[in-house]
Amino acid sequence: MDYQGYTTFKAAKNGAILTITFDYPPVNIQGLPMMADLNMLSQKLERDREIKVVVFQSAHPEIFVAHADTNFLKDMSTEAVSREEVQLLDLQTTLERISNLPQATIAKIEGFARGGGHEFALACDMRFAARGKAKFMQMEVGMGILPCGGGSSRMARQAGLGRALEIILSARDFDADEAEAYGTINKALDADKISPYVDELADRIAHFPAESIEACKRAVYASIDLPIEAALKEEAYWLYQATSKTPAIRRFTAADETGFQNDIENQRNFEQGVIGIQEIK
Repeated sequence: MDYQGYTTFKAAKNGAILTITFDYPPVNIQGLPMMADLNMLSQKLERDREIKVVVFQSAHPEIFVAHADTNFLKDMSTEAVSREEVQLLDLQTTLERISNLPQATIAKIEGFARGGGHEFALACDMRFAARGKAKFMQMEVGMGILPCGGGSSRMARQAGLGRALEIILSARDFDADEAEAYGTINKALDADKISPYVDELADRIAHFPAESIEACKRAVYASIDLPIEAALKEEAYWLYQATSKTPAIRRFTAADETGFQNDIENQRNFEQGVIGIQEIK
């Protein structure tokens, strides 16, 4: 599938990995052109079973993705609406679409990610940030609004209630190490280590079946909102979606026939054994 023709980022395909590099001078502002590009990208990825991992990064040396464009924020209604009348915002639906992609999504953050840029990162499955370069902030309370690109909704799920309110209500910058401590990113890495780390992780995930990657995502995301019994049923549902489309059962059969699980050397080198079993198609 062709991933060309975007105005706010460039796409580069390497095997089962698609790298999206935001490049929208002067500051990668999150406006209507970026929303349009992200929706076009999502439309293709939702149908693409060859791409298994999407890495989001920036060409800007100081900025990952900037805040939402004030050009459309200024046109928001000043009239309060009822719960029955309210509709999701474009930014919310676009970032939810990113969150719901069947691929594993990774944000590689080497610059500022404030406001909507931070909310974009939170919509990705995993986030890694460079020490000395990454800065995060939700500044909306100071403007008289609230994080409304999923930030208010995803922050507590990621970091817990107290941390989420500290981040949102303080409206201050925090760095990569603080973000790791808060739980809003997976890991803070030295600037020269982040690319090798993300590349290795993306390559590792890309070796696994696309259907299994999606099933893992769906089950984990469902567990956030559901009672445990319903979440367990969701796990079972996605298990059968995976086994119906991947060679999992053939691999289990081969492992059983070879006595894989009862061999102590295989237990000591389990990862290598699993890699060997993956060769069974």
